[in-house]
Amino acid sequence: MKAITLEGIGFDSLALVDRPQPEPRRHEVVVRVKATALNYRDIEIARGSYHTAFPHPLIPLSDGVGEVVAIGEDVTRWKIGDRVSGTFWERWVAGGFDMAEAQYQRGGPIDGWLAEYTRIDEQAAVAVPPHLTDAEAATLPCAGVTAWHALVTEGGLKAGDTVLVQGTGGVSLFALQFAAASGARVIVTSSTDEKIARARALGAADGINYVSHPEWDQEVLRLTGGSGVDHIIEVGGPESFARSLRSVRRGGQIDVIGYLGGTAGTIDPLDIFRRQARVRGIPVGSRASFEAMNRAIDVNRLRPVIDRTFPWTEVATAMRHFERGGRFGKVVLLH
Repeated sequence: MKAITLEGIGFDSLALVDRPQPEPRRHEVVVRVKATALNYRDIEIARGSYHTAFPHPLIPLSDGVGEVVAIGEDVTRWKIGDRVSGTFWERWVAGGFDMAEAQYQRGGPIDGWLAEYTRIDEQAAVAVPPHLTDAEAATLPCAGVTAWHALVTEGGLKAGDTVLVQGTGGVSLFALQFAAASGARVIVTSSTDEKIARARALGAADGINYVSHPEWDQEVLRLTGGSGVDHIIEVGGPESFARSLRSVRRGGQIDVIGYLGGTAGTIDPLDIFRRQARVRGIPVGSRASFEAMNRAIDVNRLRPVIDRTFPWTEVATAMRHFERGGRFGKVVLLH
């Protein structure tokens, strides 16, 4: 089969190679890959800036979807022809994060989905909503599950809550859609009015242009009558986190997802104390979260937002597009 491996550091080290087609072992299935999707983690691993270095060569990408074409001995959850995706944490089926095992992360250190075929444990496979295209379904395992795990599994999102989502990347737009479908009020921040208009079309009630309103926390308080929001999807890092603390209501929740604005900055822990904020990191989520999310996507007929698609062999070009920023939704590779 054909696969793309990361042979070293940098996008130019991505190489199209021949690999033996995998055979299923006991309790495993082989999937013919139909589509994959990029996450910020994949970009960092490729350019060598991720906090953990993985051995090369590595087949990258944590997100993918495909068709089961072979099953191993004693497989009971799947049959040939099923359409499945895979969990990011292969052994985190349910429960708390202590059930996850760092050595079983797809896309590093375990080989990912960027190949014609991949082999996964039957317990790490998840059926995807039937109304989604392969391109749409490929976006779910990391960004979708992260947003769901933050707001619903951990956050207890309910109708009438107010949710602040930062930007219009994959996690933020999933959070917007889930919150709006749950009857929550969504406020979105973005660098352009055009993106804010598109976010409103997805269900956002209000938008804040953080270029024209750099002190966007003041706008959040104005929009909420001074009380602040119940949930914040925090993707910016330490600098935006300080403003998030000023935007959250007393006893509200801040879900730390990423650090697109960098890692440098100062956080005053007294601000957390004063707001009695609940702050937690969200490391994607379990298979149980994934399956619950898919049920909600199915019943609400939600569709993931795709910024752009590329042929899978043009992954380096896709990664450069991703790295430039300015996206509205997910970047997907078609196999």
